[in-house]
Amino acid sequence: MKTVSAVSARSQALCHDALVWDAHSCMPLKVGIDLCALARHHAAGIDYVSLNVGMDMNPLSDVIRVLAYFRAWLLERPDKYSIVSSVDDIVAARASGRLAVGFDLEGIVPLMSDLAMLRLYRDLGVRQVHFIYNRNNMAGGGCHDADIGLTAFGQMLVAEVNRLGIIMDCSHTGYRTSLDIMETSLRPVVFSHSNPRALREHPRNIRTEQILACAATGGVVGINGIDLLLGEPTPETMAAHVDHVAQLVGPAHVGIGLDFLFMPEVDDLPDTVDRAFWWPPEAGYGSSFGSFKLFAPEQLPALADHLLAMGYSEEDVAGVLGGNFMRVARATWDVHQEPPDVHVRPARLEPGRAA
Repeated sequence: MKTVSAVSARSQALCHDALVWDAHSCMPLKVGIDLCALARHHAAGIDYVSLNVGMDMNPLSDVIRVLAYFRAWLLERPDKYSIVSSVDDIVAARASGRLAVGFDLEGIVPLMSDLAMLRLYRDLGVRQVHFIYNRNNMAGGGCHDADIGLTAFGQMLVAEVNRLGIIMDCSHTGYRTSLDIMETSLRPVVFSHSNPRALREHPRNIRTEQILACAATGGVVGINGIDLLLGEPTPETMAAHVDHVAQLVGPAHVGIGLDFLFMPEVDDLPDTVDRAFWWPPEAGYGSSFGSFKLFAPEQLPALADHLLAMGYSEEDVAGVLGGNFMRVARATWDVHQEPPDVHVRPARLEPGRAA
């Protein structure tokens, strides 16, 4: 049975009945870490969470060991967790009171420039991938670098991601590169945890044209809950970001990607990582992720309250809470399903028009 915070009875019922999807959250990337903090997500009413298992700066050996450990820990607790590969798996996990879990990669350096590695990660539970983590790599440009656009290898990767049925994610990606990806992809593209730059000026946030392009693919923008990218992490602020995107492209293209740091005080980076390179000081990241203020999973019912008060329908709010990302998964993970016929070039969309 899902439990929610003490908010209006209408929002409690909505959060209980809706499928709730967190498109990106983070456990420390360490072998041996206790993942029981995931129970907090489930207790807060979340049905599916995508967990990061590696970034561009993590050595391949570390990524594989972390992924193996996360899988083993979850598989040893089949009464509480389910590693999913399909929408049907999420539905089954929810029906049996378990938290559905998928994995995501933040950057494709762990692929070692080998397309075959993508299939391996998919088969191990990676259901979502974005190509670049802040800094340029062999696929394209990062949001904290000289944006070079999507490379020839990146174009091949987009085709392979589409073919294998993995969700294509543009968070942390450079502006030009993200537009290239969205124009190239035949399936929906998401920003799993990025906020509108019009409300919060930061190079990690996304511009209006990127939001329009995302909706043009049938995709979803997941609102990030970290204060650096959001502002004060309150239901009011989250609702403002949801509303901004919804006003541009319609509520069917907004979701939640909390980027929640379950244990921000744990330093899980290799000693060789140049922190100032990956998280440039001028971007305001600070010396420790532990200094961030976070929108908590337990605040989602209050977010629903605010959206309902703003005039959004229960159907719209249920979509924001998880139904919209579930739609993307249906259109992506099932490789036998034809790509949705919604893709147009970003320039053809105008603000205020829903794709």
